[in-house]
Amino acid sequence: MAAKRSLDGEDGSPNKRTRTQPDSPSAELSQEAQERAVGITVFVAPEVPGFECVFKHRYTDFQVHEILPNGHVLHLIDKSEARRPARQTKTEPGPSNGHKIEDPSDEQLGSEDKTQKPPAEDPPAPAVPQQDEDPTLDLPELSVEDRSILVDIFGNEVTQKILKLHGAVLKNPERKPREHNTVISDVIPEKTKRTEAHMAVRSVFKSKLQTETLQDQPGVIAVKASSPVAVSGARGQHGGDHNGAPAPAKGKVGWQEMGGEYLHFTLYKENKDTMEVLSFMASQLKIPARNFEFAGTKDRRGVTVQKVALFRMHAERIANLNRMARGWKAGGFEHKKHGLQLGELAGNEFVLTLRDCHFPSGEGLDATERLESAQKLVSQAAESFKAKGFLNYYGLQRFGSFSTGTHTTGMKILQGDLKGAVESILTYSSDLLPENVGEESVNKVPQDDIYRADVIRKWREGSANAMDIRDKLPRRFSAESAIMQYLSKKDKKSGKLMQEEDWQGALMQIQRGLRLMYVHAYQSLVWNKVAGKRWELYGHQVVEGDLVIVGEKDGKATSGRMEETDQDGEPIVKPAADDSVATEDSFTRARPLSKEEAESGKYDIFDLVLPQPGFDVLYPGNEVGKYYEEFMGSEAGGGLDPHKMRRSWKDASLSGSYRKMMARPLNGVVECRVTPYEGADEQLVETDLEKMRKHGRGNGADATASGASAAVDSNGEGSATVGGADNVEPPHGDQANGDVAKSNIAVVMRFQLGSSQYATMALREMCKGGARAYKPEFNTVR
Repeated sequence: MAAKRSLDGEDGSPNKRTRTQPDSPSAELSQEAQERAVGITVFVAPEVPGFECVFKHRYTDFQVHEILPNGHVLHLIDKSEARRPARQTKTEPGPSNGHKIEDPSDEQLGSEDKTQKPPAEDPPAPAVPQQDEDPTLDLPELSVEDRSILVDIFGNEVTQKILKLHGAVLKNPERKPREHNTVISDVIPEKTKRTEAHMAVRSVFKSKLQTETLQDQPGVIAVKASSPVAVSGARGQHGGDHNGAPAPAKGKVGWQEMGGEYLHFTLYKENKDTMEVLSFMASQLKIPARNFEFAGTKDRRGVTVQKVALFRMHAERIANLNRMARGWKAGGFEHKKHGLQLGELAGNEFVLTLRDCHFPSGEGLDATERLESAQKLVSQAAESFKAKGFLNYYGLQRFGSFSTGTHTTGMKILQGDLKGAVESILTYSSDLLPENVGEESVNKVPQDDIYRADVIRKWREGSANAMDIRDKLPRRFSAESAIMQYLSKKDKKSGKLMQEEDWQGALMQIQRGLRLMYVHAYQSLVWNKVAGKRWELYGHQVVEGDLVIVGEKDGKATSGRMEETDQDGEPIVKPAADDSVATEDSFTRARPLSKEEAESGKYDIFDLVLPQPGFDVLYPGNEVGKYYEEFMGSEAGGGLDPHKMRRSWKDASLSGSYRKMMARPLNGVVECRVTPYEGADEQLVETDLEKMRKHGRGNGADATASGASAAVDSNGEGSATVGGADNVEPPHGDQANGDVAKSNIAVVMRFQLGSSQYATMALREMCKGGARAYKPEFNTVR
């Protein structure tokens, strides 16, 4: 058994996939060395001085909010449970893009919900049918076409009665169906005509009315008010869909009436991976995690807010999970007619706190002079960032946090070495095994990584089965879990392993978005290498053969198949079903500039794009294009050919895409302030949750339910969460005139980047490599 599961290297020792943590000196590399390894090498403005700082010291120091296509910055403001729109007093929704689930915002917390609780003095609805409807009742407007259909079927007199019934139902939603009149039609002899009648009433009145053919009066149809919406989601009902939501019974509100078949909601999380949260939600909902749609994964160490969509899911089922949530919360429920489509993300807004800042000009200055000097240098760096931008590199996050990066796995997939790809995913460092984590490094190793190494080791030895993998491997290692469970499957009769060498089958068990990440990481490595080479060759000059998007300067760029990305440009790619070559109308196209165009001044460095290698892209018509062949054909590039990127396996057959070579902040705004602080864990940016508590709107029960009131991050620090749009505020009052002699200096900044741009690379340019990600100590007991 152990031999069959051994995925060791040629020397017999396990391939090592270690974190660059101090507990493993052989794997420890400087941040600069790690960046160079993936092609991050040059600065756009090396003459502008930078400064040293630490970011992500606390996860509340890194706050990210998605920017919706309409420019709205997304925030979690809903604190109450979701309610179905069944008993709303307002009329049916019009042809809008979505219908909001009634859910009070923070400003409405504590106020009485008058639409849900009618005044006590209101008399109850009569318990007998109303023989006479209100003669002054305003009848709902119908289109000429709808009215014509009804009149053609029922005649003018019966149609008028049906309209009055519909109006009464809308005006008195609290009444039971039996408390409304029943409209009886004339005899309709043709069966096809009766079928049209049933369909027309359901369609025209959005299922507010229902019909039935009377058994004792052949050919006669009764039109009644529909039954009230019953509580759905219970098991055992017939019908439904793959998310466990039952099909609407007669009289229930349909998906289209709620606004559409897709439930959109806002997911707030702190110090958790996107897939970690969604996997938990999926396990509770009894659905596959792949059913969730989102624009991109968000950093674990941060406070992030993003949109998520799910097909045919009721809001109550998601909202009920908030009771079990730890470190996350869902809200902002809304039904729409579509899921999260490509391009439905304008970018991300970042609110960053940079701590322990040191400036080259700070020596020999008193406290006040240090702050003034720091503010001047930070302002200079921000102005350069706004004007000159930065090379749009893929950051280190793109390539994984282990010594065997995701790009190595992607390279092996493209080489056809699928066994090697599996090996690279299942490597671990023996230094992370429980027996090898000594006292000197016990606080420097994430507990999840220790669990991961231990489970993989036991699986290789044959002492861990599928149940052990599910129970002991942390959820965020979904790729490792999927592979090991697949390769562990046994024949029920013989007990022999059935697919221990089905490497492609094992890789296919990984969620497709994550599976594609590997090959796209390789593309990103190539892109980084080429971007640096292009800058070394030509700098900011536009030259013949450079590529630009077709029609972009004229505002006629094709609406391309864009990547969905996270706050650092991490793409979650959802290709078309057939992955065939896209047409001109569905794929962004680029073209090379002629010598005359390059020298005309019409184009600048921010117009240029570089392709990710693929079978459906154009390469630059200059020395840069040749460098693609040179690097990809080398040993470091995997010995691949940029002009031969088709593969028999669809997931490894890359069409390629284009990425802007340069980036700069959206709307040209970078807000910065320099502030002194004393304690290492002092909260420097007020969060939305703190603002709510300040105004008495936060309550302990709700905060505890969301895992926020007593949240503890991986450094053991207490923290409040929920980053806000207005939380980069200059100090005021006593704080503004306070103790500037505090020993530490921090920089708080806010800026917005496009959906394919890395905040870490923007910081790298502003700080000239001086920004270092905080390496926390981990408590292995929690």
